[in-house]
Amino acid sequence: MKDEIVLIEQLKNVATREAAFRELIRLYKERLYWHIRKIVVSHDDADDVLQNTFIKVYKNIDKFNQESKLFSWMYRIATNESITFINKRAKDRNVDISEMHEQLASSLESDVYFSGDEIQIILQRAIATLPQKQQLVFNMKYFDEIKYNEMSEILETSVGALKSSYFHAVKKIESYIKNQTD
Repeated sequence: MKDEIVLIEQLKNVATREAAFRELIRLYKERLYWHIRKIVVSHDDADDVLQNTFIKVYKNIDKFNQESKLFSWMYRIATNESITFINKRAKDRNVDISEMHEQLASSLESDVYFSGDEIQIILQRAIATLPQKQQLVFNMKYFDEIKYNEMSEILETSVGALKSSYFHAVKKIESYIKNQTD
């Protein structure tokens, strides 16, 4: 926690900002990339959204009020940037958001950066059938192992609502996988 306070002070200081920002990227780039990648699916799109996320963090660091952890704040920015990206892509393609998620999941088999097996593709397709909030909650809990109280900070939702979303997501995924493998 003390290290985070020092890093934030360095980020807000014009004299130390550049070096502190490079350190911030080094510390969080990979975790944020994989969070974004689970939402936007494509490697190239994830790179673009990650870049946009860090630009937004850089431009808004002075507005960070330290009511949450720095990583939680950046995670929220990455989540919002990812959702905005997906919604814009769906609008540009003139499809609804659920159809967009289905298209993204279907594109995994031809993605040279995806090294998953058949069951992982089925899991990704199952996740794509979920409403967007359930997708986020499932990915954050199952893959990223984020605790509900931290997720509550990031998504600005109650812990009870998150637990409910996760429960429903798991049931839908189990049902989807069962139907696909029977």
